[in-house]
Amino acid sequence: MPGRRSVVDYSLQRRAVLADVHAGRTGLFEVCDASPYLTRAARYHGEQTDDPCPVCRRERLTLVNYVYGEGLGHVSGQAKTEAELARMDAMQEEFSVYTVEVCRGCGWNHLDCSYVLGNEPEPGRQPRRRRRAATD
Repeated sequence: MPGRRSVVDYSLQRRAVLADVHAGRTGLFEVCDASPYLTRAARYHGEQTDDPCPVCRRERLTLVNYVYGEGLGHVSGQAKTEAELARMDAMQEEFSVYTVEVCRGCGWNHLDCSYVLGNEPEPGRQPRRRRRAATD
């Protein structure tokens, strides 16, 4: 995605977790704990990679992108495909994307990276806030 900004790569943390698993300091039940929602998102919204799962080595990893941002409204927290992210990048105010790698076989999951997409706010301009409905 060409418009990525403020990219954070979690590969060093991933490597440390896997080293702990292979050394026996961390159990598989602690790292192979993908929720049913995450595995379902991987199935319907994820992008399968050619990389094998580092734990079970039977399945290929799937990347799932989750979006978060004040201007996204009800879309915030949803899984999105790469094509949907490209459209959102052109049309939305600034928002964050968190990419999680998931093994649909054993349940391994780990945060792969995070980054910012969308239109950058203009200098000196306050971001648009959503209005809240008055409650009695």
